[in-house]
Amino acid sequence: MLFPSPLIPGRLIQRYKRFLADVVIDGEDEPVTVHCPDPGAMIGLKAPGSRVWLSRSANLKRKLPLTLEIVEADGTLVGINTSLPNRIAEEAIAAGLVPALADLGPARREVRYQANSRVDLLYQEAAGRPVYVEVKNVHLMRTPGLAEFPDCVTTRGARHLLDLAAETRAGNRAVMLYVVQRSDCDRLAFAADLDPAYAAGFAEARRRGVEAYAVRCDISLNGITPVTPLPIVETKLP
Repeated sequence: MLFPSPLIPGRLIQRYKRFLADVVIDGEDEPVTVHCPDPGAMIGLKAPGSRVWLSRSANLKRKLPLTLEIVEADGTLVGINTSLPNRIAEEAIAAGLVPALADLGPARREVRYQANSRVDLLYQEAAGRPVYVEVKNVHLMRTPGLAEFPDCVTTRGARHLLDLAAETRAGNRAVMLYVVQRSDCDRLAFAADLDPAYAAGFAEARRRGVEAYAVRCDISLNGITPVTPLPIVETKLP
């Protein structure tokens, strides 16, 4: 996935109210307020003074034309835009980085399923069986090399696990795909101390037949590229 135009460098002043951040753009004196497309806690990614890069929307009617895309942390670039992982996941699947999802053809996006949910990607096997794929963005790292999800309580994420488990009971395939938007991790685990309900829900979903995979990305100022699958390690529940 390439950025459509060059990113704008700056320094983070603060991130606040979940979807807002103040940034000083390189070469300018006054801070600007930008859209922060990440509703999570952003642990380790919101230190004042951090190097950041922004995209500018072509939509002239947007109240906040600039969007926070990348933060430099722990000596690496980290993608924080949670609206991108679905596109990245499609690229990863098409590139063969998730062998279990090979030869499924094109995906439908945001398809309604279960009571009140929309699945991120809906594929179909050659024989016609649907394959429901929920995609999650990952950028938390507290232990070197270990990506963790989630970085705060996610009741919506826990509901998705239940929805996927319901699909397996109906005889369909259901998949969790975690997109790690940083290049310094070699495995994924679940942050049971931050959201024990999600970690427990994931373990139960796996017992019910929900598949789970993780893919790591390389981040550059030109774009975000899925490059390799990551193992998901066992998480000790509290």
